[in-house]
Amino acid sequence: MRNNVVLGFLALAAVPFAAHATEQNAPATQQAAVKLSTADTDIGTLLDNPAAKAILMKHAPEIAGNAQIAMARSMTLKSIQPYAGDILSDAILAKIDADLQALPGK
Repeated sequence: MRNNVVLGFLALAAVPFAAHATEQNAPATQQAAVKLSTADTDIGTLLDNPAAKAILMKHAPEIAGNAQIAMARSMTLKSIQPYAGDILSDAILAKIDADLQALPGK
């Protein structure tokens, strides 16, 4: 049931945000110096970073492992929280943020 809610959200919510330009379009060398977060880093950037993706799979595998997550790549985890609150609670987002902040800078 939870996966159906997530899939439904991704199908509906990604459309209005698809055209949204993110600040994460900087070259990869500039992105490496930026700290990752659930509020400011788009899902695509998190998924494209192997260490960040491992953190997402640890704390929110229903989101990170979802086949339709590509539709929400330009969104942040914080922005989809209202639609997936049972998966992305404040506590889970805090754990993800703590692990992201612990990643070594490149």
